[in-house]
Amino acid sequence: MDDDQLLRYSRHIMLPEIDFEGQEKLLDSHVAIVGIGGLGCPAAQYLVASGVGHITLIDSDKVELSNLQRQILHTETNLGTTKVSSARETLQRLNSTTQISVIDQRMTDSNTNLLKDVDVIVDGCDNSTTRFAINEASLQYEIPLVSGAAIQTEGQVVVFDPRVANSPCYRCLYTDEAQESLNCAENGILSPMVGLIGVFQAIETVKLLCSLGESSVGWLFYIDMYRTEWRKLKLPKNAQCHSCSKYSLRNQK
Repeated sequence: MDDDQLLRYSRHIMLPEIDFEGQEKLLDSHVAIVGIGGLGCPAAQYLVASGVGHITLIDSDKVELSNLQRQILHTETNLGTTKVSSARETLQRLNSTTQISVIDQRMTDSNTNLLKDVDVIVDGCDNSTTRFAINEASLQYEIPLVSGAAIQTEGQVVVFDPRVANSPCYRCLYTDEAQESLNCAENGILSPMVGLIGVFQAIETVKLLCSLGESSVGWLFYIDMYRTEWRKLKLPKNAQCHSCSKYSLRNQK
């Protein structure tokens, strides 16, 4: 780190759990954020501010007026532009030393190779099809996945890590037959709720990159701000999950 970086990240370096070594890990890390909406925006903002060296933003949507209530990287001047270009513009003003790559595509089963070289995947998308594709990439390439979701005044964060024995995967939580059906367009969302979940995802990502603190792998964190309730629930690995089983068998060969 040069003198400017030492000053910029001094509050991290002062933390004994991070120190110089941890900050160097962040600077050398590559994180992919899939979905640059309500969750992806605050997650990206704090990861860039924290000094993650390379961020890849993946989203195929354009900025709409209804997004501005909660998607804090986008502004009125960005209406009609792609979310990835809008977010990159804002993030580069925050930290010009972070490398920010953009992919104006929807993540599907056919392009999961876009994720193969990253250190952590942050799931900020809003549909099950994309989430299942991200989950397959996480398992195939053995990349930790920080998944978040929010609706109305509720949200959840789950950390999956296929490198950890007995870690569940996203399909252990949701199967094809029991996909998430709620979305913000039909059910509404409290604006700061996505900020809370997105920041939570950023914290868990930093923890993974720096090997910081107690592991959250295999735990589901549920937050209900209407009732001001926080719950931590153990999520077991599903022995019948065809995704987990498929890659477990492969690893045993």
